[in-house]
Amino acid sequence: MPISAAESRTEALRLYENLHKLGWEMPDCELIAPTTLEINRLKKEQEAVILAHSYQTPDIMYGIGDYIGDSYSLSRAAMEHPAKKIIFCSVYFMGETAKLLNPDKQVLVPRVAGCSLADAITGEQVRNLRKKYPHAGIVCYVNTYAEVKAESDTCCTSSNVVDVVEAMPQEDIVFIPDELMGQNLRNMTSKNIITWHGTCVVHEGFNPDTVRDIRKRFPDVKILAHPECAPAVVALVDYAGGTSGMLNYVRNSDAKTFMLVTECGLTDRFRAEFREKEIVGTCILCPYMKEIQLEDVLRAFKDPAPEQYVEIPLDIAERARTSLHKMFELEQKGKKLRERGVVSMLS
Repeated sequence: MPISAAESRTEALRLYENLHKLGWEMPDCELIAPTTLEINRLKKEQEAVILAHSYQTPDIMYGIGDYIGDSYSLSRAAMEHPAKKIIFCSVYFMGETAKLLNPDKQVLVPRVAGCSLADAITGEQVRNLRKKYPHAGIVCYVNTYAEVKAESDTCCTSSNVVDVVEAMPQEDIVFIPDELMGQNLRNMTSKNIITWHGTCVVHEGFNPDTVRDIRKRFPDVKILAHPECAPAVVALVDYAGGTSGMLNYVRNSDAKTFMLVTECGLTDRFRAEFREKEIVGTCILCPYMKEIQLEDVLRAFKDPAPEQYVEIPLDIAERARTSLHKMFELEQKGKKLRERGVVSMLS
């Protein structure tokens, strides 16, 4: 169905309302309005839902996204949504997680984008680690491919990592693949943490001097960092946690000025959703997340390429799904330990 000038104008106004806080001008919104309008029409026609990771660009988050969040929360949201099709605007491993938790739904990614953490380890390397540390439990961060989840005892997220690790029966824990998060974990758990050599290309780029500089320039600032950052950075901030934790911190804080030591997309999201707050300081772009464009999403609806469909071999999917479900069980057990004062959280 052709898009009329009036429809395009109405869509541009909607986009401008969502994006002008982030520096978008009306001509920018008018330029993308026909594309976002077509995507949103196709989404309804095909009974689809669009999941947008917080590191996506604003036009995707606020132009076409139905849900915005981190990979795990988005995959969980999709479980409760009646949509038959999921378009996950994210890197590929996140599409895999959505498929694992929604096996009966069709899952597509706009692009087959990598990730420095997920690409840092393979299923074979996990098997070798199990041989090297036969008495250790293996916990993999959710930022991994399905084949790695399948070879691990359980998964974890940045928000439940302490609970999951403390609930593991083993004293020695191989934590993969994020070395820096593993180093932070050593300071927050009684377990012996054995790390791998993966890092997030975004969060490894921050250093303590950046944090100190912002603190000097803005004495009243509250600084939030992701636990994928180096321990030297985490030690200087007011809060360390994942996306949901950061959102809750800012939402409930009386402070007016914040610095987010994380990816630029999350900074954009906070500026859009907390308009009364001031976000200062620098951020770092994720080159993988920023590969996804509106045109890629449109193609996933109109003429998807074979590689855009997320498919996982059955044997790998079953074992990876078991790893995810084990996480739920351990998380609840870990929460009970924390409530009894046995452990603390990263924050």
